[in-house]
Amino acid sequence: MPISFSPVLWLLAASVLIQLYYVGYYFLPFARRPEAAAADDSAAGPVSVLVCAHNELANLRRLLPLLLQQEYRPGFEVILIDDRSGDDTYLYVQQLTQYYPNVRLVSVHRTPEGLSPKKYALTLGIRAARHERLLFTDADCIPATRQWIREMQQDFARSADLVLGYSAYAPEPGFLNKLIRFETLLTGAQYLSFAWRGKPYMGVGRNLAYTQACFRTTKGFASHIRSLGGDDDLFVQDAARHGQRVAVQAEPAAHTLSEAAHTWSAWWRQKRRHLSAGKSYRFADRWRIGNFIGANLLFYFTTAALLFSRPDWVPLAVLWGVRTVAVGAAYAQIGRRLDDRLPVAWLPLLDVVYFFYYLALGISLFLYRNLRWK
Repeated sequence: MPISFSPVLWLLAASVLIQLYYVGYYFLPFARRPEAAAADDSAAGPVSVLVCAHNELANLRRLLPLLLQQEYRPGFEVILIDDRSGDDTYLYVQQLTQYYPNVRLVSVHRTPEGLSPKKYALTLGIRAARHERLLFTDADCIPATRQWIREMQQDFARSADLVLGYSAYAPEPGFLNKLIRFETLLTGAQYLSFAWRGKPYMGVGRNLAYTQACFRTTKGFASHIRSLGGDDDLFVQDAARHGQRVAVQAEPAAHTLSEAAHTWSAWWRQKRRHLSAGKSYRFADRWRIGNFIGANLLFYFTTAALLFSRPDWVPLAVLWGVRTVAVGAAYAQIGRRLDDRLPVAWLPLLDVVYFFYYLALGISLFLYRNLRWK
């Protein structure tokens, strides 16, 4: 007598196969790729490092000295864009400019009505930059090493127009910190490995580099200047549409490091801003990301349906085991590759919580689309 399985079990199997495809084609090959040979320093050029800040004095006191300690022989300038700050940012940076000629200040006193404040401020900073190569980070970040500038600009010597970097969060006690770091690792696994496979779709403004020519080719932020978010991911979308060459720089020496949100509400607001730009992605990118997220959610929903209905325990256990081992191994290897390790024993729980948190965020954005910028 032939064995028959529940249709829900076949859905579970399909979701596992989709996840194994992402693991086998994107994540594991990217994690195992050999390190790129160091570029010849003779091909290096000076770099403009841009930091946009709004009332970030405490963070700037930590960041700017570390930027000035960067070891980069061709030279660099640091452009601080003071975006309508009400603290003493202007006075602090002015003092630095007296001692460091490579520190420059761009002040933004008002933003034209209807424009994204950050994109407008960044545009003014880019116009003031003296060098062709531009490197971006945020005021609440720090470079992981003194080689950050050197590592992030290497691919320009290999004809790249835009370079995607990775920005991790500092480990701290507590479940929320682990979840934020898991989300960051999983997002990094997607946008870095997809770009490595020739399908770039986003970057993070905390660690992103591109050339002045790339900015001009994409017409800057013109296509999304009125959207609050997207100075990083929507810019990458435009660059890909215009055929710009996108490189990935995932070496730990090229990372930046940030402090994660300390409350669930703060992280919720942050993720709503980040996800709000997704509706403007190219269809192929939304399809690729949606398949990955959807397969994971389908996996958990079909599991719940099987647990509370027909007990196909053996195939359910086999599929769960295969998926858990494969996905866990991929995430662990990516964590080692990016030097952003999480306790392996926590990965299954973090995975469950993250995907349902993501679903809640998506529902929230659909129902309540109003966003505010600082």
